Amino acid sequence: MKKIIIGNWKMNPSSVKEAVSLVSNIDKKISSNGNVVLCPPFIYIGAVRGALSKKSSIKLGAQDCFYEEGGSFTGEIAPSMLKSMDVKYAIIGHSERRARGESNDIVNKKIRALLKKGIKVILCVGEEERDETGLYLKRIEEQVKEGLRGVSKNNFKNIIVAYEPVWAIGSDASKNCDPKDIKEISIFIKKILVDLSSREIGLSVQIIYGGSVDVKNAPEIVSNGGVDGLLAGRASLDAKKFSDIINLLFS
Repeated sequence: MKKIIIGNWKMNPSSVKEAVSLVSNIDKKISSNGNVVLCPPFIYIGAVRGALSKKSSIKLGAQDCFYEEGGSFTGEIAPSMLKSMDVKYAIIGHSERRARGESNDIVNKKIRALLKKGIKVILCVGEEERDETGLYLKRIEEQVKEGLRGVSKNNFKNIIVAYEPVWAIGSDASKNCDPKDIKEISIFIKKILVDLSSREIGLSVQIIYGGSVDVKNAPEIVSNGGVDGLLAGRASLDAKKFSDIINLLFS
């Protein structure tokens, strides 16, 4: 299974000029055999797409999407709009959106709407903190099961599950997640997916990790964490750091 690296730019950079410069520099620095997805803010998607070289291996992703195709939904973006911009992936259920009130039900509606349009989904799951009783495992299980409720087994091939422990994300992270702990969660998520589908289908779903990923920890996370790739935030905003991570993993 080919590994995948996804860059989530969040609400960055501050101008379209910077966005074009960033993607151009990343495109020049990476090898062509990698599976790389960049998720810029909606407003930059067109410019970023236009800045990619004809031989580029980079695919476009979105940071979110709405679950309706049209109507009186001020500020929302429909799946068909993303498809018209050649967007192949969409991040759904990111912890930063869940923290602002996004429920598992809304996540599920978004996932089903995107899959109908042939857009692959990066479903983010993860606990806010770890407790000694293991309740955090129940939270992850609920996020996976409720997020994929009503999704056909045939569509599991279009799902990527990103494990992002909230306590290990961003500049305020209390600590990094140990690769052995990442591997345990990866196995746990695979088991849930197998229960929802079949052994063959469940084990074929890619599990990736997101949480303060950088050049130093990326190789160990992938080699010892039992994951199929990475979801990078801050590191994806630095062309050299992000391309170094990509080239290390695809070398």
